[in-house]
Amino acid sequence: IGLVTVSMFCMAPALYATLPYDPVKGFSPMSGMAVWPNMLVVNNDVPAKTVPELIALLKAKPGKLNMASSGSGTTIHLAGEMFKQMTGTDMVHVPYKGSAPAVADVIGGRVTMMMPGIGSAINLARDKKLRAIAVTTARRATGAPDIPTVAESGIPGFDVATWESIQAPAGTPVEAINWLNTAIREVVAGNELRQKMINLGFEPDAMKSPAETAQFIRLERQKWAKLVKERNIKAE
Repeated sequence: IGLVTVSMFCMAPALYATLPYDPVKGFSPMSGMAVWPNMLVVNNDVPAKTVPELIALLKAKPGKLNMASSGSGTTIHLAGEMFKQMTGTDMVHVPYKGSAPAVADVIGGRVTMMMPGIGSAINLARDKKLRAIAVTTARRATGAPDIPTVAESGIPGFDVATWESIQAPAGTPVEAINWLNTAIREVVAGNELRQKMINLGFEPDAMKSPAETAQFIRLERQKWAKLVKERNIKAE
């Protein structure tokens, strides 16, 4: 039994010709675990304070502004590409070797915007070291309820998250998967673990059956494969 992420199961298959594992045939979906929203942040000197204002700024300066990521093909990069595709905007992608130096350059004004995980961005936004404009999930983040979503800010259907799912080896008996699914859901619903996850920026998300988890992953895999193909995205 293992914990997998969206990048492993849905992005990597679209980015790499071969993988050391088969995300479809090698695993049996057991349960969701958590969703980690990304957060759209900009340097404080950027005049835009809302998603519509940012889109207007980007369209007024096509190809002149830039977006940082933690590397080509990462969740942060693909979140930015999804934003560009759904808003019809054009920015220069600036890949870094990790999230920390990328965020540092957004703060320093060398890069316009970024979509890091909320856990690394929310405190910087609260300390006013950068400006948080929106979160990327369909619902507002429990830990930052005052920050609107990209979707409610005028881009309906925008939903990007770093999620985690618990998977069992292929061939695991259905009875065992169902039993563990129930146990995981009960634990994640408990107040103690739930609050700890929220404090770290995670949204507890175990309320899916094995079948619902499998369907969710199929749809995510289709979504990211389509984006990678249409935008000709290459991994590092």
